Amino acid sequence: MRRWSRALLVLGFVAGVASAGAPEPSRVLVEDWSGHPEGYVGVPDGWQRQSWGSPRYDFAVIADGPGRVLRLRSRGDNSIISKEIRVDVRRFPLLVWRWKVTTLPAGGDSRRKESDDQAAQLYVTFPRFPATLRSRIIGYVWDTQAPVGTVVRSEAGRPAVYVVVRSGDADAGRFIVETRDVARDYRAIWGEEPGEDARVLSIAVDSNDTRSSAESFIAEIFFRAR
Repeated sequence: MRRWSRALLVLGFVAGVASAGAPEPSRVLVEDWSGHPEGYVGVPDGWQRQSWGSPRYDFAVIADGPGRVLRLRSRGDNSIISKEIRVDVRRFPLLVWRWKVTTLPAGGDSRRKESDDQAAQLYVTFPRFPATLRSRIIGYVWDTQAPVGTVVRSEAGRPAVYVVVRSGDADAGRFIVETRDVARDYRAIWGEEPGEDARVLSIAVDSNDTRSSAESFIAEIFFRAR
């Protein structure tokens, strides 16, 4: 995938919505797909498509387990969608999501530009001016080969960093709940406190560099307090 183009996409959605005066919620829901009918295909409502490349958007909302999930498929392409959010990760630092991978892109490896494909990706963006130089993007990925815990900075100079949460097919075929402390990851990567809200969350499937196939499923996504 073109890393710089991917960064430009997620940096393009910086307008959030706030609920002034509302009681403090216990969590901030990003998506649970309940607002989409089973069988919905393509880019889900409330999400923005990318404006570059040739994505297939082979997405579908299906029933799987206790609720609806988004199925993402890729056949030699990359498809990424983004949603505007506004989350203070100092108050709600824990990003929680449930995902499953059934097909990993053959030879995918986040550490190499020529094999930069992942079956499942979640990106959290903190826009800063100038956006393409100073914005912070953390990408939580399920990689094919890079070991769990690998942190990969951009080779192309974009303000994005991968964190490999899962790797390989040992956990493939079943849903797994993940919890990441975004504020802690932010500090570990950039050596500073997150001084701004997270404003964009993106999800993606990618197999264009390896010219292979990938399939994953994303269920509910939300932020919560520790």
